[in-house]
Amino acid sequence: MRRGKRRIVAAAVVLTAALCFGLVKAFQPQLGAMLLERMVDRRVGRDVLADLPDGLHVLLCGTGSPLPDPTRAEACTAVLAGRHLFVVDAGDGGARKLALMGVPLGRIERVFLTHFHSDHIDGLGPLMLMRWTGSAATAPLPVAGPPGVAAIVAGFNAAYATDNRYRIAHHGADIVPPSGAGAIARPFALPADDAALVYQRDGVSVTAIRVNHAPVAPAVGYRFTYRGRSVTLSGDTTWSPALVRAARGSDLLVHEALQPRLLVRLTDRLAVTGQANTAQITRDIRNYHATPEQAADTARRAGVRHLVLNHIVPPMPLGFAYPAFLGDAHRHFPGPITVGEDGMLFSLPAGSTTITRKALL
Repeated sequence: MRRGKRRIVAAAVVLTAALCFGLVKAFQPQLGAMLLERMVDRRVGRDVLADLPDGLHVLLCGTGSPLPDPTRAEACTAVLAGRHLFVVDAGDGGARKLALMGVPLGRIERVFLTHFHSDHIDGLGPLMLMRWTGSAATAPLPVAGPPGVAAIVAGFNAAYATDNRYRIAHHGADIVPPSGAGAIARPFALPADDAALVYQRDGVSVTAIRVNHAPVAPAVGYRFTYRGRSVTLSGDTTWSPALVRAARGSDLLVHEALQPRLLVRLTDRLAVTGQANTAQITRDIRNYHATPEQAADTARRAGVRHLVLNHIVPPMPLGFAYPAFLGDAHRHFPGPITVGEDGMLFSLPAGSTTITRKALL
């Protein structure tokens, strides 16, 4: 009897599953439309910045590198200081990640570039376009950076000029004002010593920091300060005493990191599969990036509260591998260390010492 009952139950389960599958298949168009409508209702028009308290807020919109990583866009970090929204670097996919996070791109006041490697600039075109078309901007996007930024901006403006004309002709000047297309360069002199003030308004100060990314030059990091809170972004750099001095006392340090022990395995695999050129590139990049341990040393010497690692090399699509990536970093810095992921939001409210973290993706 028991065996018979089990067979009946099993047959009933199979039949129920088949019926359910059949119903789902039959109504898949309607169910798919319902799911898409729910996604649209939840995401479109969302403004994640609207309810944030006064203070500094850091949004990671690109924590990867040029190496393919399915979970990370290229270099991109947004900083909200009071009501002023900035973007530091504009790597591929960064603008799309910001939009997915619920950041209104029309509010971007200025982009700051750290240097002109492709993975820090090749998303500038989409960022210019989405800001313009999404807000009917009447002035081009200001793009600040060290000497050379004018040539970068001119190149993107030339590349997008035909597309701009198409959009104006199609949508009309009220929707896409011609005066708001493209970008305008805002170059600043490379700091003569460690750092120099490059922006100041409404209590917000932005300092450019000379860093060591040789043979790439110029290369800078940035420190943002607002109402007693501060965050420093390293840009691409190896160990840099100037960065230590300029970051001193920061609440948050967002620092690039490359783990050479793991990169060796990727290099060896590239070599044995006949990809000699790429293998040589992954050998070369070790000498102008910082290890997690060096980033941790910088955080400790600068006396920062929290270290966040970005520009992750090699790709880390699985959080399970983070301890291997960090290596001995925790021995070098006693504070919290976070391996950055796209969609992370760090909030530093004014008049406080707290740092909170939230996932927006």
